[in-house]
Amino acid sequence: MRATASKPSERASDYALVVQNVSKTFERPEEITHTLKERVLHPFRRTGHERFQALRDISFVVRKGEFFGIVGRNGSGKSTLLKCLAGIYATDRGAIWVDGRLSTFIELGVGFNPDLAALDNVVLNGIMLGLSPKEARARYDRVIEFAELKEFEELKLKNYSSGMHVRLAFSVAIQVEADILLIDEVLAVGDAAFQQKCFDVFNEMRDAGRTIVFVTHDMSAVNRFCHRALLLERGHAVMLGEPDKVADRYLAVNFDHSAAIEAELAAASVGLEEATAETEVRSFGDGKARIVEVWLEDDDGNRVNSVAREQVASVRALVEFNDDVADPVVELAVENGEHVPIIVASTSERTEHTGRFRQGDRAIFLFNFGNLMAPGRYFPRVTITHRGGGLAVIDRYQREFSFISINARNTGGVIDIPVHTDNWLLDASSHVGEAVR
Repeated sequence: MRATASKPSERASDYALVVQNVSKTFERPEEITHTLKERVLHPFRRTGHERFQALRDISFVVRKGEFFGIVGRNGSGKSTLLKCLAGIYATDRGAIWVDGRLSTFIELGVGFNPDLAALDNVVLNGIMLGLSPKEARARYDRVIEFAELKEFEELKLKNYSSGMHVRLAFSVAIQVEADILLIDEVLAVGDAAFQQKCFDVFNEMRDAGRTIVFVTHDMSAVNRFCHRALLLERGHAVMLGEPDKVADRYLAVNFDHSAAIEAELAAASVGLEEATAETEVRSFGDGKARIVEVWLEDDDGNRVNSVAREQVASVRALVEFNDDVADPVVELAVENGEHVPIIVASTSERTEHTGRFRQGDRAIFLFNFGNLMAPGRYFPRVTITHRGGGLAVIDRYQREFSFISINARNTGGVIDIPVHTDNWLLDASSHVGEAVR
């Protein structure tokens, strides 16, 4: 157990990890000297440093036997935090208490010698992880069997593929009977079958009451394994709580960040963009009505920029009439980023009579649908046409507003329809294919 301040006494025995107000700052040189010649020619040159704060007052606890997730975008501080927990980095401020034996899955294979075969590397790596030489040798057969590398055990590691390296290193790491496992996203290079094998090990460890801290970008893994999760953003702790809620917030942060970048890029060429956008968007139709605005509302009538999975999405379109129009047809198409329509709906599906509107009238047309769309950004396209007019377009509103579908389950499809599964036993004796419960 290590600490840099007085340990909290309140039910401290329930916690495997306690992190209190931890901050970490790095210094990056503004100018790097690459060669000895540069040093000789400029011996008195002073190099300034830029300070980068990777972690800012991070506090949380991990209970014993808990599977705890840490998520965040690249550069958010996840790996830095994990290395502080492992003792690889010293913290600038704050305290970390660890109650139990640690095993780190941060950089698998560190210490492997490429000129040695599997047996020697397994023994050396096992010793580095805390095993005695005798223990490391005794566990060699289990290691090589789990890694499925028996036929390559005499081969030098420099001839191994990256996947074989990961298999061997992970197999060594799990032999350490640690109380707390710190796992970075080190399994991404493994094949799907081996990743599932690793997840099976994680489940066994969790069932055995070991504490696991897991850093990942995979929100489905967070929902599948974690009891709680922490979201980091630019070194700050943004949210701590239930995995599904943290996963939703993570997706929102990702897409909101992308929107901010797009806005900055658009502002850089605002003159040209504004001049052409209005022409492109408003070049449709005869102009007898104008779609002034399109927006998204939640169940309480508040304007929002995102909708969660299976929640009702309410898309509203404000139309202002510049001339008399009888029974116009309003159509909504929700497109994804590749301009593929995911949802298409029209007022003509319910009624042919939407009303008679006079010059100066304003009306709001509403479309409600349950959100089953895959996670991502979507663009409503609203078109208003004359009744029975075919392609007689009055106005069209497209790609001026977008919203985010928040869905931690990314199935790979464009929509995520709930599917219920069941098991059936065929009665082979009847030879008629009758299904029996």
